[in-house]
Amino acid sequence: MPSYSEAMDLLNFKSKNSVFKLVAKLEKEGFLAKDEKGKLIPKNMFFNLKILGSVEAGFPSPAEEELSDTITLDEYLIENKEATFILKVSGDSMKNAGIIQGDMVIVERKTNPKNGDIVIAEVDNEWTIKYFRKIGNKVFLEPANKKYKSIYPKEELKITAIVKAVVRKY
Repeated sequence: MPSYSEAMDLLNFKSKNSVFKLVAKLEKEGFLAKDEKGKLIPKNMFFNLKILGSVEAGFPSPAEEELSDTITLDEYLIENKEATFILKVSGDSMKNAGIIQGDMVIVERKTNPKNGDIVIAEVDNEWTIKYFRKIGNKVFLEPANKKYKSIYPKEELKITAIVKAVVRKY
């Protein structure tokens, strides 16, 4: 998020006080918040969406539209805003996990994955997205495409984030 000075320049405001008033309004409306250090962070970036029930993915069945709840995508997809970011996927090594080229993955910065988590990892100085696997004391990264082999680190493996969601635009 921009600082007050940067926001003043971006918005062509004449004073920081104008920025302060705008930020206060955006905080009140729930779009911005301040972290423990007082820095601005985005809050509910999406509007509430209606949940109108469910849809059958097998055989068709009668459906009735019924408002069951509302939710923002932020509250559904993001647990820890300060540690969450988005990466764009390149390649096809995770296609059988439903992650394809051009998808966006929402990831949370964590270094303690569970066996089977999809992780963002630095392995031998190269970055990848794969399943985290641990069998006994052996740790490796497994693709979700038979065209690729599992990766066993030769020197170093650093897990930096765990995939929480995949976003695909049609």
